[in-house]
Amino acid sequence: MSNFNQESVLSVHHWTDNLFSFTTTRTPSFCFRSGEFTMVGLKVDEKPLLRAYSLASAHYEDRLEFFSTKVPDGPLTSRLQHLKEGDEIIVSRKATGTLVIDNLEDGRNLYLIGTGSGLAPFLSVIKNPETYLRFENVVLLHGCRRIAELAYGEMITEKLPSDELVGDFVRYQLIYYPTVTRDPFHNRGRITDLIASGKLFTDIELPELEPQHDRVMICGSPALMRDARELLVARGFVEGNHGEPAQFVVEKASTERNSLNSSRTMVLHES
Repeated sequence: MSNFNQESVLSVHHWTDNLFSFTTTRTPSFCFRSGEFTMVGLKVDEKPLLRAYSLASAHYEDRLEFFSTKVPDGPLTSRLQHLKEGDEIIVSRKATGTLVIDNLEDGRNLYLIGTGSGLAPFLSVIKNPETYLRFENVVLLHGCRRIAELAYGEMITEKLPSDELVGDFVRYQLIYYPTVTRDPFHNRGRITDLIASGKLFTDIELPELEPQHDRVMICGSPALMRDARELLVARGFVEGNHGEPAQFVVEKASTERNSLNSSRTMVLHES
């Protein structure tokens, strides 16, 4: 267990029957960049039971925050969803991930495309002052099936604009665009459809995506990542990674998570 820190749960919030978030203490030596993920879990039969979680908290905050989908039969989330204040969890001492602005070339507009709990890394990115120093506009797109699943909307629209550190940036540079597919709502439709049709850009009053000026980060369902990647490549965008920054990046937690763990851990691929 030398590769993990033990943290205490500070709060738990259940957004819907399928989504919850929780905050924990943060060991001062644990460092990460906005947009990265780490391994989080519990000890089961003296072994760590883990899965990758993006950090929803800012890199400078003294607590850690995680946003998760509930998987009823998932070995880990079936346990984590019953967390309560004071419970202990384990957190890897390392963080990694592709969704960091260092993996993008300089540009004018940054698009953050997430579905469901894929919003998590972007909550960290929009709290980072450097994000706004790198880009003129930051467009946060959050797609869900139901209105109730649009978690953190109040924080984004009401609390963050008053934040001491990033409030001015948020008020003038952040564009928040939530959309749903199954409820009546002022924004409706899949994010990739809204991009392809051009409706998104009419609504936010920005030009359509083009690789010269726009940069994109993507995190969410496999369908979103597949469709968004295809859409961007068709428009001439080049995918970046840790070694070669480019015009867009996609979260690759399923392949990168192994670098954070030893063979004695149980790493989960809950869907």
